[in-house]
Amino acid sequence: MSLGQHLVELRKRLMIGALALVIGMIVAFFITDWVIYLITEPIRVIAEQDGDSARVELMFSTVTSAFDLKLRMSFAIGLLISAPIWLWQIWAFIMPGLTRKEVRYTIGFVSAAVPLFFAGCYVGLQVMPHIVEIMATFVPEGGASFYDAQYYYDFVFKLLIFIGVAFVLPVFLVALNLAGVMSGMAILKGWRVAVLVATVFAGLATPAADVISMLMLAGILVALFFAAAGLSLLFDRRRAKRESNILPAAAGE
Repeated sequence: MSLGQHLVELRKRLMIGALALVIGMIVAFFITDWVIYLITEPIRVIAEQDGDSARVELMFSTVTSAFDLKLRMSFAIGLLISAPIWLWQIWAFIMPGLTRKEVRYTIGFVSAAVPLFFAGCYVGLQVMPHIVEIMATFVPEGGASFYDAQYYYDFVFKLLIFIGVAFVLPVFLVALNLAGVMSGMAILKGWRVAVLVATVFAGLATPAADVISMLMLAGILVALFFAAAGLSLLFDRRRAKRESNILPAAAGE
């Protein structure tokens, strides 16, 4: 294909991806109220625990803040809903330039990364209420908790993304191994650092008083790290065996 044909193909893929995003945002706009109800469950729990005298509310500080929040949430949720379509458009544009081996590695990477990311988001959704409830205990007696809606949404959204990406990091380690950047043994030798980082991360992502959630999150991250190291060692062994078979054949020629 010529440069002009590539640009036409790129425009076509971008238009399809953008259309899918717009449709996803329209669908998401009608379910944002349900999502807000889901993520504000901890606020209702705190209000019930503190009794009728407690003032625990989700606050919209400006006239347009509620509408602005729905638009931001619609974009994020729409991006997620339309992901299969716009990811396929990116893949369809890049795939013709990839070798068969690169295509196989890419499919394997996506197949592992996507479920792990959503698993991390689910864990973050389970951990989030505990964080909100623990932080609410620091409000002094006689004080009131007014949670700014924009800030509250940013906190939940960033927490879910943060933990979701943390779950995907082991896949990047395997990708680095396949690319020849890191050996499986080099990854495994860093297990002490990995355990320390996983523990610190779990401690920051969960309340100090919720030791069980912290240990569970740290345990999952450590298990994913050792799984990545094990896969990398297996790939290294296969690579070494393949190379050892090639050398005698080359010497015979």
